[in-house]
Amino acid sequence: MAKKIKKMSKTNLKAEVKSLRRKADKLRRKVGKAATSVPAAPAVSPLAPARMPTLPVVAGVEFASGMAGVRYKGRVDVMLARLCPGTQMAGVFTRSATRAAPVLDCEEKIALTDDGQGAAIIVNAGNANAFTGAAGQAAVDAITGAVGQVVGVPQSRVFSSSTGVIGEPLPHERITAVLDDLAAGLDPAGLADAARAIMTTDTFPKGASGLVEIEGETVTIAGIAKGSGMIAPDMATMLVYLFTDARIARDPLQKILSRLTGPTFNSITVDGDTSTSDTLLLAATGQSKAPEISDLRGRPAKDFAAALERVMLDLAHQVVRDGEGATKFVEVAVTGAENDADARKVAMAIANSPLVKTAIAGEDPNWGRVVMAVGKSGARADRDLLTIRFGDILVAEKGWRAENYTEDAAAAYMTRPELVIGVDLGLGRGKSTVWTCDLTHRYIDINADYRS
Repeated sequence: MAKKIKKMSKTNLKAEVKSLRRKADKLRRKVGKAATSVPAAPAVSPLAPARMPTLPVVAGVEFASGMAGVRYKGRVDVMLARLCPGTQMAGVFTRSATRAAPVLDCEEKIALTDDGQGAAIIVNAGNANAFTGAAGQAAVDAITGAVGQVVGVPQSRVFSSSTGVIGEPLPHERITAVLDDLAAGLDPAGLADAARAIMTTDTFPKGASGLVEIEGETVTIAGIAKGSGMIAPDMATMLVYLFTDARIARDPLQKILSRLTGPTFNSITVDGDTSTSDTLLLAATGQSKAPEISDLRGRPAKDFAAALERVMLDLAHQVVRDGEGATKFVEVAVTGAENDADARKVAMAIANSPLVKTAIAGEDPNWGRVVMAVGKSGARADRDLLTIRFGDILVAEKGWRAENYTEDAAAAYMTRPELVIGVDLGLGRGKSTVWTCDLTHRYIDINADYRS
């Protein structure tokens, strides 16, 4: 009996020691996190533009920003845009099977005829209003109904977006409470402030603009975006709002937007995760003196589309440059595939590979990981036809490391903030280019503490 008691005591003692060790480890992690074991994030991404560009006024649209306190205290977190009568709206949205209530609402409204009426856009940061059941749509209805009354447009022409934490009810009354102040502050020059109001983990506001001349008259395009994490192609990969004074009907506007989404916002990835709230809206106020754009095959439509694509690509690149924890901006250019679809498979396999992205973060020219990503992509590939380059450095060809390749040259190249990984499959004329960033420990820090 005494032996049994002694044995049980040892067992209990071991269990207690293990428990104490677990508690001590947990305490050390907390202390280290609060002290210096986790490096502080830079205030702004090292890849950010030197400054936000000056955004031009787009005739027919006004903006206002304010503090609703949806989640963040002491900072702007809601923006309102009012668009003039006759504005045409086009949009592209996430294909996520768990789309947020604002996305579903926008999808329905974007297909409706406008009858020459105005429109409005309301966006909040801090709460995604996603996976919130019937309460989600009720919140959308409350917000869009109140916005419609305040700015004088039908509720069916009020488009809403929400970004932030998933699965928590949206305190919509905080947004409706500041609508009168927002309406009173509407300003044609308020687009830059609107960009700041929609930020979540973004480290800098994102804006871009362009001008295009159509038959001697100027058409203005300007846009803003938010996005830093949960970024992957499935349209639209973030929140984006584009505005132009071009005169163009809804159908051709939608066709141009849908076509340009592929080579821009659908060709970037930060972490391979698609948000529930991705929304891209394009508003054309028709206030330019330029003639109406009608024939998509004509020069005016092509020039307008080219200018719009430049703005969209600029914003898409800014999102990658603000990727959570990013220190490297990476272009992945694939050529020589059997077709464009295969080229895209390879490009995305490389861009989304955690092994490739962490090697880039460590400035390690580990080209074997690129080989791995090509092989797993599902695209047709032949080892003996494959060529890999880091910038202008020929790394591998003909199924083997290139004869003149040196590790020192490749390692020096990897220290640059902007990199190009080139892959030629040697099989055909298919090509695809995508953009991504590296994967650092800071990404873990940001997302481990996102809700706390």
